[in-house]
Amino acid sequence: MPADYAEKIKEEISRFKTMAQVHDLPAIFHYCAEKYWLPKFKALGFEDVNDVYLKYIARLYPERSGPLKIISIGAGNADLEINLGTLLRRQGLEDWEIHCLDVNPHMLERGRAAARATGMAAQFSFLPTDIQKWEPSGGDFDVVLASHSLHHFMELELLFEKIHHALKPRGYFLTNDMIGRNGHMRWPEALAVLEVLWQTLDDKYKYNHHSRQVDYRFVNMDCSTAGFEGIRAQDILPLCVQYFSFDLFLGFGNVVDIFVDRVYGHNFDPASEKDRYIIDVAAALDEFFIDNGFYKPTHMVAAMMRRGAAATVRCHKQLTPEFCIYPATLSTPTE
Repeated sequence: MPADYAEKIKEEISRFKTMAQVHDLPAIFHYCAEKYWLPKFKALGFEDVNDVYLKYIARLYPERSGPLKIISIGAGNADLEINLGTLLRRQGLEDWEIHCLDVNPHMLERGRAAARATGMAAQFSFLPTDIQKWEPSGGDFDVVLASHSLHHFMELELLFEKIHHALKPRGYFLTNDMIGRNGHMRWPEALAVLEVLWQTLDDKYKYNHHSRQVDYRFVNMDCSTAGFEGIRAQDILPLCVQYFSFDLFLGFGNVVDIFVDRVYGHNFDPASEKDRYIIDVAAALDEFFIDNGFYKPTHMVAAMMRRGAAATVRCHKQLTPEFCIYPATLSTPTE
């Protein structure tokens, strides 16, 4: 293991050691998601991302032999997995087990405690390990789940090989993740649009809640310089196309991300008409430029199957996985 990789692993474990709340997004994020992103899910027959997971699991449930087996890669505190277990039980689906894999033992311990507290400890297992040491048997799992974890992996090819090996022939690989430029930077086309929009904003909207200073000029920050945040985000979609067959693909978001995420999102109040208008403008720009291929989406929700499986991909409009790949990543996948 290279020294810099080992050091990044230590940074990652330290960063999340005491982080009990990982998904504490600003209120304006939910305004954007409900107005602009959830309608795309509904057009494809889903209420939200949890409903995607539930419906794909429910497809497989009648065919199970023994408990339906789910493994979550990069489960962290297992918040999503505990919630998923609760939702499955509410639907009367009781015969399942969820295996939570993560490199951070501290986060998994919080997940273990949550499973006990909700009375589901017997259906959960927790495996603290690096992906290099995970050795799944062939066709072990009905479902492999990766929720906002793929963009933390350097060794994506190894991970996808192992996921492909782990899936049963009719199993699903379900994911909700970031597929923009490495380090969650903007590619030049989107950056040009963002910088023009940035110049129109009052300074109060430019306060950076991480650096605690006003960014009078937008900083196209590379988040991967510390730990693994977005370390190979731009390679995720091209490699998924290479390793898997898609049954569902939904790509969305780009410029609007900057205004609804943790760095600047707390500057916007969904109760303010002006603040909502700014988000509306950014989201409308994304709709137009992504639909016309000028720039590519930064989020994906997808259901995939093993390579070569008979799958006709469902997607929003013409936004297939191939359409949403940023061209430069095809020739320079790790740039």
